[in-house]
Order: sequence, then C-alpha cells, then structure tokens
Amino acid sequence: MPISLPERTATSVDSLTPRQIVRELDKYVVGQAMAKRAVAIALRNRVRRQRLAPEMAQEVTPKNILMIGPTGVGKTEIARRLARLAQSPFIKVEASKFTEVGYVGRDVESMVRDLVELAVDMVRAEKGEEVQDKARAAAEERLLDLLLPPSRPLMPGETPSAGEERTRERMREQLREHRLDERVVELEVRESTMPSFAVGGSLDDIGMNIKDMMSAIQGRTKMRRMRVPEALAHMIDEEQGRLVDMESVSRTAVQRVEQAGIIFIDEIDKIASRDGASSHGPDVSREGVQRDILPIIEGTTVNSKHGMVKTDHILFIAAGAFHVSKPSDLIPELQGRFPIRVELEPLTRDDFVRILTEPRNALVAQYTALLATEGVAVTFTADAIERIADFAARVNDSTENIGARRLHTVMERLLDELSFDAPDSAERAVTIDEAYVDRMLADIVRNEDRSRYIL
Repeated sequence: MPISLPERTATSVDSLTPRQIVRELDKYVVGQAMAKRAVAIALRNRVRRQRLAPEMAQEVTPKNILMIGPTGVGKTEIARRLARLAQSPFIKVEASKFTEVGYVGRDVESMVRDLVELAVDMVRAEKGEEVQDKARAAAEERLLDLLLPPSRPLMPGETPSAGEERTRERMREQLREHRLDERVVELEVRESTMPSFAVGGSLDDIGMNIKDMMSAIQGRTKMRRMRVPEALAHMIDEEQGRLVDMESVSRTAVQRVEQAGIIFIDEIDKIASRDGASSHGPDVSREGVQRDILPIIEGTTVNSKHGMVKTDHILFIAAGAFHVSKPSDLIPELQGRFPIRVELEPLTRDDFVRILTEPRNALVAQYTALLATEGVAVTFTADAIERIADFAARVNDSTENIGARRLHTVMERLLDELSFDAPDSAERAVTIDEAYVDRMLADIVRNEDRSRYIL
C-alpha cells in the first residue's frame, strides 16, 4: 500500500551523520538500536555515493537490509520514518500478496510501478507549490469573471472602463476577505470517474469497454453549482495542472525512484520454503515468487507508464518474523542480496512504558489530545502508565505476542467508558491512576479466556 510522505525535515538529509539519523529515529521508535544503526548507515551511504565520480558511483549498489523479529517491535516504523527523514519515495508491500508468473495474483514488478506513481504524486505536489501563486492569481481572475461578468463583450484590444475596474477590485477584496463565501457559482468541471473495464466476455463487449475508456480519457464535462471557496480551490487545482509540466514531473519522479527509492518488503518469511514442507499445494509458488523478486532486487529495468525504471540503486528493506522458517530457507541468490541482517528484540515492560510516553505524539499524548477536543482534560499518573505497561506485557506473555500493538488494544479498553461518555459528561477533568486502570482491566487480564478475545 502506498503510503504518503507529507513531513519535511528542517535539516537536509545530506548533512545528517549516522548518529544524527539514529537520534531522529529515536524520537519515534523506542529501542532497536542495531536496526536503527543499520538503516542510518544505509542512508548515509547514499549520500556518500552521490559524492563519488560517476563511473565509481554506478558500481556502488545499496546494501539491502533484512530485519528479523516478531510482529509489533518496530520493523515497519523504522523503515517508514527513515523514508520520511530522507524525503524519499517509499512503499510497503507484503511478499505474501505476490505470486509466481502464471498464477493469479499481483505481479512483483507492480511494486516498482506503485513506487513510481507515489513519486509522481510527490513531485507533482512540489511543482504545484512552486506555481501556487500564479495558479491562485489565474483562478481568482476566472472566478471574478463568473461573479462579475462584463456588461458587454470586449472588442480585441479594448480595456474595461475605470468604473468596471474599480468594481472588480472591490469584488477581489471581498473574495480575499472571505465575504463572498456564501455565494454560489456554476462552472464546468471535468468528470473524473473512469468506467469499469471488464476482462473477458465477447469481442463486442471488449470493444464497447475500450470505447467507454477512450471517451473517459478524452474527458466529459458537466455543469456544477458550488460555493465560492470550493470553486476557487477547484480552479486553483486546474490552473496548477496547466502550469505544471507533467513530462518534467515524470522524468524527475523516475530519477528520484532510481536514486532514492525505498521498498519495504514485509512478511518475506511467508515465501520461504519451510523445512519439511509439502512439495505441492500452497508451497508450490513460494520459490517461484522468490525467483521473480530476485531480478528486481539484483537490478533490472521495469516498464511503467512514466518510462523505464532501473532498480539497481533502489534500497530494499525486507522483514519477517521467521517463526516457522529461517533466513537460510530463502533461495541462496536472494539471501545474498540482503547482506545486512539485524535482529530486533522483543519488547519488554520497560519498553512499553517508554512507548507510552517518550516518542513524539506518544499514545498517552494522542488520547489526551483526542479527549481534549470534547473539553475533557485527562491526566495519566506515572503509576497508571506503569500499570498499563504491566497489563500489556502480561497479556503478550500469556496469549499471542503482538508487541507494541497490544498497547492500542489495552488503551482502547481502558478508556472505553470515558470515550463514550465524554460528550455528555459533566466532569471536565479526569485523572487516570493505578486504581482506575485496575478497575477497568484487572478482571479481564485475570481471566485468560476473556483476555484472548478482548485484549
């Protein structure tokens, strides 16, 4: 799934040392020092490569990383935060969703195409920001034409009268001061819906589908009535589309993917051939998927609608729990393409305490902010946070260990009554202490059968 990257760092990634990169990651991910160290070195090596002579730089390939560890310990979060820090195109895919060529399922090359689409969106947004002022000015003129049409069509070379100019300027001021927000205008908009394309059927059906698609590509328009703010936003988008050179966007996006793209392959252990696995059934395509992924990681050229994309310098980060298989169960060629291996440690009770409080926008801060929108001031005592961590660690030990994700379930259960009653409650200040946590969670945690279903 494509994931969007809106965050910008104040410091250029080119100037960040590995130690500084780790410190940035520490703001969001607790523990896992070895994994952070590995990705920091990989990111810094990209900067070093850019400083080499072109002939040498072409030979230096990324040192891909294999993260080994149970679910919920921070594998995906480390990769996601690294991509945001580097402002790089980043996509997370699940290895189990792909199938060998000839089977029904996703083609492995689609991960590269999805990454290119994400990069195109990123570059288009950046280019749109550069022409934002021009686009707004042009959109304002179009909107004023709708709000204040000329009394008569102007002849070529003729200018509006002084009175019309003054009226138009007054209208422009009212528009910028949001005094026209309740006005409704009618404008022509292009329909963005694409007709469904059914695969199969007769040749006539396929021909009709192609005709529908071609008419959609050519564009159908219709008149829509909308308020002034919505109309202005729509016109700004249209003007940005006219001002941004999409050919340049595509070229830049492809280059960014080739030089700075990051692909995170999760659940790679699911396509490893297990010891003693059956030679038929679902395991048939496991090795086939590995062999299909191999050329993408080794370096190949993938065809996309924005051009040919070379994968030689894309950084691949793979992750898996490897509960029932081990990295050596992967085919040797694929193992060799992940020279850096880091093992992530299971989270402890102390880690849970830190996760609840230390990261930016930590869980406790999130729930406090959510309830503050209802006018309820929630305060968590230190004893309560310790107790929450105790319960989460205990449930992980007694049932399935899902790492830090257990904290989300525990916190939701803990604040269930408060979240439900907050809009109607007369109590505007609530303190969550150890007794409150025990009252809400102790019975469930004590009853192991109930905790399996509820927590």
